[in-house]
Amino acid sequence: MTEQPAPPEESWIHVGGEGQERRIAILNRPATTRADGPVLVWLGGYRSDMTGTKAAEMDAFAANRGLGAIRFDYSGHGASGGAFRDGTISRWLEEALAVLEHLSPKSVVLVGSSMGGWIALRLAQELRRRGSAIKLAGLVLIAPAPDFTSELIEPHLTEEQRRSLVDRGYFEEVSEYSPEPNIYTRDLLEDGRANLVLTGLIETRCPVHILQGMQDPDVPYRYALKLVEFLPAEDAVLTLIRDGDHRLSRPQDIEKMLSAIGTLINHD
Repeated sequence: MTEQPAPPEESWIHVGGEGQERRIAILNRPATTRADGPVLVWLGGYRSDMTGTKAAEMDAFAANRGLGAIRFDYSGHGASGGAFRDGTISRWLEEALAVLEHLSPKSVVLVGSSMGGWIALRLAQELRRRGSAIKLAGLVLIAPAPDFTSELIEPHLTEEQRRSLVDRGYFEEVSEYSPEPNIYTRDLLEDGRANLVLTGLIETRCPVHILQGMQDPDVPYRYALKLVEFLPAEDAVLTLIRDGDHRLSRPQDIEKMLSAIGTLINHD
């Protein structure tokens, strides 16, 4: 009988100064037999949490190989505190940095899904800017949506949505993935402009593997092609999944995600 891996360790940290403090939930799996290997870090998408299918599969992959794995929920998501409507890219990036600084892994592979792909790219930039000792061994970006506020939302706003942003500070949109509507705030859109990455060469200084479904209704596959143009050619791999949707959570999609992670681990 195969022995089941131990569950990850639960912990919480507090991020933000007075009036901005929020409690961030973390699931940390310390490495066992591969303490010298990179730690896998999950960066979830908009309104997703750290217990989703892809995040859990990443954790199980790490457990079976003796690697470390880190998952956490942004504020306003999952088990973390804070209001979702207060969320911005800068705020969630601050939380990702705080989690890494708290756990201090030596080397990481960032696995970012949808908006998490944007957070991953900004995290790579910010770690480099700060001269962090954390080594980036690679990025796996799943249906990545960098700059989505400026590129995929704002150009398509209706007059009603624009009025709602002015009058209420947010607008709502029917969600394909939840009975609750998506909420996009004026603060999120304005902050997004301060975090744009598709403005020049994105120097990750590590290999990047992108997985993109060609039937994705939320992030068109041509958007992944655009992202590749901003990455160093020798370090970027794009896998297009002809029948893949935005979630990429089917068994065959998970297999591709884990294969990409394994390639980066072996490369490191």
